[in-house]
Formats: sequence, C-alpha cells, structure tokens
Amino acid sequence: MTFDPASYEFTVPVGPAPIRASTVLPARRENVELRTEDGHTLVGELALPESGEITATLITLHPLPTHGGFMDSHVYRKASYRLPALAGVAVLRFNTRGTSSPRGTSEGAFEEGIGERFDVEAAVRFAVERQLPNRWLVGWSFGTELALMYGAVEPVASQVEGAVLLSPPLHRATDAHLGAWAASGKPLTVLVPEHDDYLRPEAAADRFRLVPQARVVGVDGAKHLWVGEKYAARVLNEIVDEVTEAGSGPEGLPQEWDGPAATAAA
Repeated sequence: MTFDPASYEFTVPVGPAPIRASTVLPARRENVELRTEDGHTLVGELALPESGEITATLITLHPLPTHGGFMDSHVYRKASYRLPALAGVAVLRFNTRGTSSPRGTSEGAFEEGIGERFDVEAAVRFAVERQLPNRWLVGWSFGTELALMYGAVEPVASQVEGAVLLSPPLHRATDAHLGAWAASGKPLTVLVPEHDDYLRPEAAADRFRLVPQARVVGVDGAKHLWVGEKYAARVLNEIVDEVTEAGSGPEGLPQEWDGPAATAAA
C-alpha cells in the first residue's frame, strides 16, 4: 500500500516541544510521479511550506539502492519533515529506477548510475515545470555520484544553482566530471565525515582541488551514514546555510517547535 502523507495526525502540544527524529512539522505534502525520457515512472514526494515564499528547492538524490538507500534515507526524511516549516525550503524526494520505499516502487532496474541520468533529469524537469525556485541538487553517497556526473552538464546545469554533497565516495565520478563542475563555476559544498568508509576529509580536499569553487567541510565524529541527531542536524544546518539567503541562524535551525506537529512511524 502506498504511503499517504495526508495520513499524518497533527496535534498541538502545550508549549514548545523538542524536535525529535520522528517529529513531522506542518507542510503541504503530496505524492508525485516523475516520468523519465526512457519511459519509466518514478515515485516520490514533494513537501512545500504551508505558506509564504519558497526560499529554495532541494532535489535529493539518495544513497545506493543496492545497499539500502532510498528516498526515505534518514537525512532526507528529516529534511522533508522539518525544512519546509523551519526554513521555507521545498524538498523533493524520489526513488531512482528500481528502488522501493513505503511510497512505492519506481519502474525500471538499477543501472549502476548510467540510466539514472534520466532520473536526475526527470526530477529537475519536474521542479522546473512546477516553477519551484532556487533549485539545488543534494546528493548523498551514490547520490553524489549522480550529482557530479550529471549536474554540471545540460540539460541539468542551466536549471540548478549548484549542489551539496554528503559523503561523496568518488567511485563513479571521475576527474572529468569534477572538471565539468569547475568549468561551470557553480557552487559545490562537500560535507565529509571524519570517519567516512570511503573518502575522508584530507583525501576529499585533495580530490576536490580540481573544483576551485568547491567548499570541503570535514565533520568531526561523523560517519558515512550521518547516524545520530547531532550529525543529521549539522547536515541540515549546512544545507540551509548554503541554499538560502537567511541561512540557519547563528545557533542553527530551531530545536524546538511551538505549534502543530505529528509523529512519524519508526
């Protein structure tokens, strides 16, 4: 059964309540479908601010589906739960081809990052057609490969402002792809865990020297999957700082919410 975002039950607590991993803040959420140029339908969700302007749009690219990555990978789920309300940021999440989640299963099969080019293009095209402003790619692990391989070339390059990368392994993305990002001049923020399984901060800084405008940020104590609220919150703060004019504020995004909220199932 496909998950319905309208099924969240919002209640109003007495006074401010801590924002926890499962806290869902108000947003306009809808299930969406993306159609690729090679004929696949991909399933996803769009979360928009309930009111006010959209300050930025995140087009999220999830970790490796053959190792458990999907649109509900926890950092992206928390982004969709929080950022529309806390920062006015729209969050588009979707399953790449052949990937399943509670939202459903996208058509097609995993293609090692090759056929997924059409998935990236479909997501960006959807955001453009919906007139979502200030569009940014956000890639995590395998998703960083897709952002690096396809984000700085057309038809995507002219439709996005830049990218934020979480735990880039640089397995599929080559120096040629980094060179394309350098030539594009588009901003690239690279968040690298201190204890990453694939690429650690010092090595990442060396590899990304090919992109003069890249900002490589080592995150002490973090691991590849950003497990723990401390690290998930750090990622969300860094993303908001990069993609919005106001940023996350001197203390970071609020850690409490005084208003309606729901609790997501574990």
